[in-house]
Amino acid sequence: MAKTAANAPVTVVPGGDSYLNDARTKALCAQALKARPDADLIELDATSADQYAFDEAVSPSLLSDVAVVKLVNLQNADDKLAEALVAYTKQAAKDPNGSSVVICQHEGGVKGRKIIDQLVKAGARKEDVPDLKKPDAQLNFVLGEFEKRGRRAEPMAAQQLVSVLGGKTGELAAMCEQLCFDFDDNPMGLDRVNQYLTANPQVTGFAVADKAVEGKTAEAIVMMRAAVEQGTDPIALIGALAMKLRTIAKASAVRAGTISQAEAKTNPWVLKNAMRQLGGWTSAGLAHCIRMLAWADEQSKTNGGDPVYALERCIEDISHKGR
Repeated sequence: MAKTAANAPVTVVPGGDSYLNDARTKALCAQALKARPDADLIELDATSADQYAFDEAVSPSLLSDVAVVKLVNLQNADDKLAEALVAYTKQAAKDPNGSSVVICQHEGGVKGRKIIDQLVKAGARKEDVPDLKKPDAQLNFVLGEFEKRGRRAEPMAAQQLVSVLGGKTGELAAMCEQLCFDFDDNPMGLDRVNQYLTANPQVTGFAVADKAVEGKTAEAIVMMRAAVEQGTDPIALIGALAMKLRTIAKASAVRAGTISQAEAKTNPWVLKNAMRQLGGWTSAGLAHCIRMLAWADEQSKTNGGDPVYALERCIEDISHKGR
């Protein structure tokens, strides 16, 4: 029978995405405390805790016969602490219901991998956590965050969140929660997500770039000026515009067969979107616009420069595809 949190007094949570690892460890501690209402939560750090601190933590106290012990940084445990952990795992397996619960958090990597193997062999349960390194995994995470709140998100809306906050799992989770709290939309749409993210200069820059690439010069300039008036640093908008053009350049190279999609190292959805915006662009036009953005970047860092004027010039050139 597979071990569960209820019948395995020792659980190891190794690696994966650091936010998910932390969230899973906290959830396991909460489950254990709910199952043992009289237990105390004792937190230990394997970086500094020794075998004696661990033995004391899992032993009966004046207030409770059992405890829930959260042990972080398992990868830093010394040999004596590791031996105490393994010995306790074997002992507790004989009386799981009457033993203290130990939740071990390991940051992943090679260091301390031997301890995980020893604990699992002794009877500990291993709780694997996804790493969310691939864009598809991040997208599924976002969709799951909406689903667990009884909501849905349009694919483009979820992709926009991943494009902006991919790699920042905690921020992604917080954004999904806030969107569901503030808005009743079901499904959550792209316009709502963009509306919510307008304070993010990267999103504003993407929106300005999209308008410029679509040839909507006036709209792009109005949006850019509004963002600057609201306190967005022009250099942040320049950076987002440059990122957009680099993505279009990568999309052009992929279409031409110069590089593969994997070599582009770009979110597949972002690359696909850039493919749709390639019409009318030439290598010379792209090169000209990227040079203009480098000039605008210089203007924003030079005393006496006019970054807003420089941004306007860039937007005009991008909307005319560098011609």
